[in-house]
Amino acid sequence: MKKLFTLLVILLSISYPFIVYWGLQRFEAKWILPLVLIILSLRWLSLKQKSEQKVVLFTVLSLFSIIILAGHQVGLKFYPVMMNLGFFILFASSLFTPVSFVEKVARMKEPDLPPDAIIYTRNVTLAWSVFFIINGTISCLTALFATDEIWLLYNGLIAYVLMGILAASEWLIRLKVRKA
Repeated sequence: MKKLFTLLVILLSISYPFIVYWGLQRFEAKWILPLVLIILSLRWLSLKQKSEQKVVLFTVLSLFSIIILAGHQVGLKFYPVMMNLGFFILFASSLFTPVSFVEKVARMKEPDLPPDAIIYTRNVTLAWSVFFIINGTISCLTALFATDEIWLLYNGLIAYVLMGILAASEWLIRLKVRKA
């Protein structure tokens, strides 16, 4: 049941831009906000790590601040921006600690990482940090200046493709590094 719940939350999170786009075509933005709250609440409940729960909480608080300052429609479009910013803070701040975020995750599977692997995980953490800040910036620009269709295209497709390319590239590099 837990796996089904997690899958549902992932699908809702991925489909968020489509839900918002569809909703904005049919309703006032303020009527879509309860759905956003439900999605974020479900996402928070599905997470095991406190650090990831903090990202969702940060997103909720930030979205409400943006809604108050800039309005409902901009606030709805800022969900991807705030998630990227939250993950950027999570990953980048760990670069200033002895154990990077990716190293923590890697140690769950392999508690005794060799020194080379620790350096590698720190570099991967840096790469994801750069990705999140660039992706978040583009998401912000589409939320503020692009049409709803461009916002949907970037945040509902292109951003996920780029994330997949980075994850797949890292996985292929990791396989190559492990063999060497």
